[in-house]
Amino acid sequence: MSEKINPFELGGDALSHYLQELRATLLYHAKRYYVDDDPEISDFEYDRMYAELLKLEEAHPELDDPASPSKRIGGAPLDKFEKVTHTVTMNSLSDVFSFDELRDFLARVEQMLGDDARPVYSVEPKIDGLSVSLQYVDGVLVRGATRGDGTTGEDVTQNIKTIFSIPLTLPEPLTLCVRGEVYMPRAVFERLNAERERRGQPLLANPRNAAAGSLRQLDPSVCAERALDIFVFNFQDGALYLDGHAPENHIETLERLHSLGFPVLQNYTRADSGEAIISHIELLGRLRDTLAYDIDGAVVKIDDLATRRRLGEGTNTPKWAVAYKYPPECKQTKLESISIAVGRTGVLTPTANLSPVRLAGTTVSRATLHNLDFIRERGIRLGDIVSVQKAGDIIPEVVCAHPERRDGSEVEFFMPTHCPSCGEPVTRDTDESAAIRCTNAACPAQLSRSLEHFASKDAMNIDGLGPQIIDLLLNNHLISDAADLYSLAPEQIENLDRMGKKSAQKLVDAIAASKGAGLERLIYALGIRNVGAVAAEALAARYGSLRACMKATAPELCALDDFGAITADCVVNYFSHPQNVALCERLIEAGLVTTSTAAPRTEQLSGLTFVLTGTLPTMSRDEASALIKAQGGKVSGSVSKKTDYVVAGEAAGSKLTKARELGVKVIDESALLSLLGESSQETLTQDQDI
Repeated sequence: MSEKINPFELGGDALSHYLQELRATLLYHAKRYYVDDDPEISDFEYDRMYAELLKLEEAHPELDDPASPSKRIGGAPLDKFEKVTHTVTMNSLSDVFSFDELRDFLARVEQMLGDDARPVYSVEPKIDGLSVSLQYVDGVLVRGATRGDGTTGEDVTQNIKTIFSIPLTLPEPLTLCVRGEVYMPRAVFERLNAERERRGQPLLANPRNAAAGSLRQLDPSVCAERALDIFVFNFQDGALYLDGHAPENHIETLERLHSLGFPVLQNYTRADSGEAIISHIELLGRLRDTLAYDIDGAVVKIDDLATRRRLGEGTNTPKWAVAYKYPPECKQTKLESISIAVGRTGVLTPTANLSPVRLAGTTVSRATLHNLDFIRERGIRLGDIVSVQKAGDIIPEVVCAHPERRDGSEVEFFMPTHCPSCGEPVTRDTDESAAIRCTNAACPAQLSRSLEHFASKDAMNIDGLGPQIIDLLLNNHLISDAADLYSLAPEQIENLDRMGKKSAQKLVDAIAASKGAGLERLIYALGIRNVGAVAAEALAARYGSLRACMKATAPELCALDDFGAITADCVVNYFSHPQNVALCERLIEAGLVTTSTAAPRTEQLSGLTFVLTGTLPTMSRDEASALIKAQGGKVSGSVSKKTDYVVAGEAAGSKLTKARELGVKVIDESALLSLLGESSQETLTQDQDI
């Protein structure tokens, strides 16, 4: 662009031409930065040109261009995502978890093709993210959609446009559809979690879940802040060339897609034998820690497209491809110290403080040690080199110690005899031999943890009331129990650290909104020992009000499903303490919903247990859980042999893997709705319209 021209003095064709040139320049430099990783100009210069574009477009709305770089961010927040029917079914891949299983797949392919066949395969990294389709018409991006159940997904075009590596226009007027994997770069994930920790918000579990949640934000400006990225890995449909040339193999399509401006992974190869395939998978495994993004496996595909068509598709997966999944990462690091946390029920839990180590997408510096028995069983000492992995790829845990690496400085660990929070003596439970507990009801740590539980997502779901804000309120003597939350006024908290008028009002509004959470959530929020979400629902369904629950007897409670003698005693014991009864009465007086509003249950799914995992295409997991429970089914948080169905959505993780290992039936959302019947589908539609 010529610096001698003042674009704000231009008009007519001259201004139109200038804008076209400015947009093209910005698109070129965006590709150099986000796709080629080879910028030619400074961030300052790019930002200057972008600001100029925004001012010119604001001054001349008649020259609007839907493919302008300014259209990446600026869509209005949506009420909901519209459903999309994919032009090409987005099937998932079959998984293999060992090289023997991989060899079995290769043998099946050769058997289907004939004994003399020597197929060539492509081997490429499997990005750990969210699968999407991108549709272009005459070279312009017209739609981005999530995979959903493979047939139906969600239109997330506004959010897709916030990903700067996705071209809004192609250099040629092609009409095509491609498939890619949206992911959150590791550096972005670490920055986002650091910011959430500073604000006292819950940390995101891993980059995969963070990417899935970000892409499904109804406000595109929030998605834009998450700085997502993408790798395109499949040509789905349409034309890759204007002259009608049809590509012959997969690698050719990747090279062509890259030339059109799509970000494509470069760590792929061709392989014509099982040994070559395994060798490249092992190479990718060694590269995992050096990459700026997470991979959880490698994808092995027939390279020749005609051979793919000959093999065809299975019911839900192609017969010509498979995904090799890497085993859970397990790394060694040093156990620097052990700290003790006091939970909401007074249990003292040891936590390992580790030399930081990169593990399954995050940097791990702490891991649970559960209890003293766990430490003794694994022979763990302070100063040991230990192996660490993530249970379910989420929760870090110490697997074992390595005595052979000791130098003599290691020492045995003992639990404290007094509570580290209040200094009162601790006792070992008689009914839970592993639990060491502080019995001081006024223990500050217990109060803080109880309030954290009360405000948590599955309980009262008070947005913004995290550990730091709770401690802030406690330290300033503004609250002493959960009922005090409902008498807080904005002016009481707006001058506290990290607060202000806007933040204070937002917090008070969130607390007020939680009054309608319902009886089931309220019972769970009280933190009664051994009463989880399922038991809380059983209590609400049986007694119908909080006051009726307070009068329940042990024999009555033992007759309920999901209750035993220990749980019944815990409920009766909780409501036998005057301070707990007083708390409940104050919550009732504060206007919380303390009577059951649940719809009458049917028994269509009676006796069936479901586990939900991943992102469902048209409803949240909470909505799906409510529908299942309304028809008599149970929803569990973990997969076992007793599980009847695992309902898997996009970005399903370890629960899906375990279901396949145990032979548990896996279904998608559409199959779940079929089980629920037409009445449930009507209910779902009505809820979504609301």
